[in-house]
Amino acid sequence: MNDIALDYVEQSSLDASQFLTFMLSNEEFSVPIMQVKEIIEYQDLTSVPMVPEFIAGALNLRGSIVPVINLAVKFGIEPQDITRRTCVVIMEVMLDNEQAVMGILVDKVLQVIDIDEENIDSAPTLGSQIRTDFIRGMGKLDDRFVIILAINKILSAEEIAVVGNIQADDVITEPEA
Repeated sequence: MNDIALDYVEQSSLDASQFLTFMLSNEEFSVPIMQVKEIIEYQDLTSVPMVPEFIAGALNLRGSIVPVINLAVKFGIEPQDITRRTCVVIMEVMLDNEQAVMGILVDKVLQVIDIDEENIDSAPTLGSQIRTDFIRGMGKLDDRFVIILAINKILSAEEIAVVGNIQADDVITEPEA
């Protein structure tokens, strides 16, 4: 497991200007640390039938079923192969006005960073055909930008319903040998 990433989360105060950064298909993204519950090492996910392709599967987190979203697939970018650095970031999100837990599959966790509000620009306008409502803003860090995701806005209403309705009965388990 990426113990360094866990240490960052444990040492971080619940400051609204702190963000967990991670890599996804060679791009750096971040999410507010206040929404991160934990970071776990990638484990084989259990298949869930008849769900959108961006739902990578589900995992058992201390007896609770947690759907895992493959953000690369959701964003329409080429997903990377699973490596020893691949992690699942467990997040608390508001789905359809209810608190829910879901995982996001990331290529590797980087660190927790501080970005002051004055160093966060609004999401760029890329034309009416491109959705940018899931981008909270662009954090300025020295000579580069990091995309800050509004994780609650990544899923559409229909997708929220699918994720919210994943139950134990939906998960395909392997028969015991």
